Amino acid sequence: MKTLSELELPVTINTTPNEIQDAIPFERDETHRSYDRDYANRFWRVLLQADRVFKDFRSRFCGKCSPVHFFWGSFDLAVTRFSGRPAPPHPGGVPHLPDAIAREAYSQEVSSLGFWPGGGPAPTPIFYSYAYPEPSGFAQAKVQPDAASYNPQLREFILPYDAVRTADSPDDVLLDFAQSTYDAASMLGKWDRDGLKEVKPSLHSAQPRS
Repeated sequence: MKTLSELELPVTINTTPNEIQDAIPFERDETHRSYDRDYANRFWRVLLQADRVFKDFRSRFCGKCSPVHFFWGSFDLAVTRFSGRPAPPHPGGVPHLPDAIAREAYSQEVSSLGFWPGGGPAPTPIFYSYAYPEPSGFAQAKVQPDAASYNPQLREFILPYDAVRTADSPDDVLLDFAQSTYDAASMLGKWDRDGLKEVKPSLHSAQPRS
């Protein structure tokens, strides 16, 4: 903060955590102060692997797509594809998050894929996928793998992390989930799938220089 001030860049930072109930400002929080070095390292390793597969999935899409990014507020890793069409105004109501921010974030139709480490309505680690606005029939769509299911409370498809971790080919299982949930969102939502045609990258498309 001192450095920003010296650069004549004064800022005000909201110190209350976003997107959680009963949030305590960081400087007054004496409740959440435990730290487990081993599990922090495990979480980081999960993020590295999920990031790698998410980037593979992202690279196949020719339309507008977010980077793979980590939301420190809600604490999930996500990548979002956009249809290119405007969406109806988001209803807001996210705890400790201004409605204007939610409405800007969801101002366009999206299909989003992410990893959630566990907590709140989803107490165990999951991969998730949702569409906004959710098209009719999305909740009943058949997606892969069999371990995936639609959660009506979260309004998204979820895939237990353990189902991916213990699979013979975790990458393939996660990519199947990502692709099938995107297919459900884009087909039922009548996206311009021809204009957003996907490509499967070749592992040999770029050769290293000798």
